[in-house]
This record gives sequence, C-alpha cells and structure tokens, in this order.
Amino acid sequence: MFNKLKIFTGNSNPHLVEEICHYLHLPVSQAMVRRFSDGEVFVEVGENVRGADVFVIQSTSPPVNDHLMELLIMLDAFRRSSARRITAVMPYYGYARQDRKVAPRVPISAKLVADLITAAGATRVLTMDLHAGQIGGFFNIPVDHLFATPVLLDYLRQHLRGESVIVSPDAGGVERARAIAKRLNTGLAIIDKRREAANVAQAMNIIGDVEGRLAVVLDDMIDTAGTLTEAARALMDHGAQEVWACATHAVLSGPAIMRIKESAIKRVVVTNTIPLQGDAATEANVVSLSVAQLLGEAVRRIHMEDSISSLFV
Repeated sequence: MFNKLKIFTGNSNPHLVEEICHYLHLPVSQAMVRRFSDGEVFVEVGENVRGADVFVIQSTSPPVNDHLMELLIMLDAFRRSSARRITAVMPYYGYARQDRKVAPRVPISAKLVADLITAAGATRVLTMDLHAGQIGGFFNIPVDHLFATPVLLDYLRQHLRGESVIVSPDAGGVERARAIAKRLNTGLAIIDKRREAANVAQAMNIIGDVEGRLAVVLDDMIDTAGTLTEAARALMDHGAQEVWACATHAVLSGPAIMRIKESAIKRVVVTNTIPLQGDAATEANVVSLSVAQLLGEAVRRIHMEDSISSLFV
C-alpha cells in the first residue's frame, strides 16, 4: 500500500520531513515551492498523485503568513491533481491563540484558518499540541490531535534529579502539567498569572511548594518568553533551587532568546515542530527533541487505516 503514500513539504521544516520519511523508509515526494518576483507563492507538483494518499507536512511557523499560504496553495494543487485523500500535517498550528472572542470586535482567527484549510482541499488534519483543544471542533473534517508528551517525558525521566516539581504557568495549563507530574511522580505547582496585554504577562502568586526543588515550567509554546521569564523569577523568589522550561513549540520570536539568557532559566527543552533559528540554534541551554517518529507513526497508521488512539497520550 505504501506505493500510494506520498509525503510532500513546503519550506517551513524540511529537516523534520526528512526525518519522518527516514522513519517510514520513503523518499520525500517532489514538489517545487518557490516565489514569483513580487512574492507570490508558486507550486508545481513534480510527480503523479492521481488516486494517491497525500500528506502535506507544513508548520505555520514564522514567517507564519508565508508558510500558511504555501500550505493552502499546495492543498489546492493536490485537489486539482485528483489525489484520493489529502492530509494537512501541521506540527505547529499558527493563529491558535486567537481561539475565542475575548473582547468586542475581534476575530476568531483559529476558526478562519480552519475554514481556509478545508476550503483549499484538505480532507483530514494531523496536528500536535494545539493551544486550545476546542480548535479541533472548528473543522468539519477529521482532526487527529497528537501530544508531544511521550517525547518530553522520556527526556525528563532521564535528566530530572533530586526533588522536582512540574509548574503550570497559568490556570489553562494545569491539566497538561498535572498529567506530566503524575507520570513522573513529582509535585505540582501553579502560577497565578495576570496578563496586561498581548505578549505581556506578570506572574503574581505561586500555588504549591517549590522551595528547594528543581522547578520545570511546562507550556505548549514559548513565543517572546515574557510569561516564561516572569514565571522563573517568581519561582526563584519563592525558593526554587533551579528552573527549567519545557514546551512543545519553540516559536522564540522577538526578544525571546535575550530574555532567556538574562533570566534564571538553566535549560529550555523544546521539540522540532518548529526549527530553531538564529541564536536559538546555537544556544547551549536550548535542547531540541525530535517528534519525527511520533508523527511518522501517525502518518503510517492513518495511511494503513489503523487506530492511532494509543498515540493520544
């Protein structure tokens, strides 16, 4: 059946796609994704996909709009080329933070992106660690929502030492932090965070015991690292011995790396749903773990029509 499986990629994360294809023992399928001189995206599929099971692997990572347009245009190209099924594999789903109306006259951009992906031709979506689980309900097509928990757990089990505590940086992340703490048999703490504006947060109180412990701040993404560094400061003020950060998506935009360097954070553990760029790629304290095997196994099971529920942990 693998002769009908085709894996394509845009320009967002080609190294991850190569790792996934290596796991599946398949070549990366051929497609040209380039720009006209005015910046418009041009896509040309380089092989026959009629009747094929096509997977387009593309994170909507920075530059978000460029990579989103690449994905949409690739989906349209495969739909017009008579692919049997088209799965949009989005290791990182951009615009996910705009998932509800928090004020009058603001958009729900996560729903808009879902509509665009469906209209472009996707018949299925595979993604990882959505900022909010309800985004899966924005689609009228099947959505498989994976979690990077197994990858992060393996690393933490090998490297945590002494007394440790898993810390949620806000109330919304408590469920995620509790699940990790339970599996690692560690303590749990929560930070009472007040957000003054977008990308601006101030940590207020610590709920739980962190004194003398290695505190691991767990989140779904690190963007400008404002929340993260405020959390680290609050934890150290409450007696934490050391602070690590652990997240699935390393957006690391703007002043993120500078803030991390100047903070009390000793180690940042992320995955390669977004490739590390610039200073982040050379920063010794930033550890990037691969999710290629997890995504590759999901692709294999979807293609073979096998259950993937065991991957939802």
